[in-house]
Amino acid sequence: MAAVKELLRAEENGTLSFGDFELEAKTKKADFEYQGDLYKVKTFREITKLERNGMLVYESDPGTAVHEFAQSGGKTSFELETPEDAQIILGLAEDADYRVTIDGADCGIVHTGMGGKLVLSVEASDGRSVRVLVEKQ
Repeated sequence: MAAVKELLRAEENGTLSFGDFELEAKTKKADFEYQGDLYKVKTFREITKLERNGMLVYESDPGTAVHEFAQSGGKTSFELETPEDAQIILGLAEDADYRVTIDGADCGIVHTGMGGKLVLSVEASDGRSVRVLVEKQ
């Protein structure tokens, strides 16, 4: 896997891939229609941000490449690559509990507040991809 050079694309398996942490300058792709929603991505080495219909879906600091991003039925899953440790913010349901699993390791339950944002950290190691699963409890 590697950075998503198209910035945002729909995969044959019904997921989205987005983000290019190799870019030096902020680059955007807007008005990407997918399953009846409009997506917008902003990405470069410092940040990757995905919005759906103007609302935050995913944000990372620094930038990341995200593969097979899927959200359905209270479950969010994706695989990401990052050149260094990253902080991830997901836009989810307000005032809810979510179990976070990173590379199969249970990281516990995280509660979202009134804004519905869930924050997690992902450790990068040897340039390999990291699988993240977040499930509403």
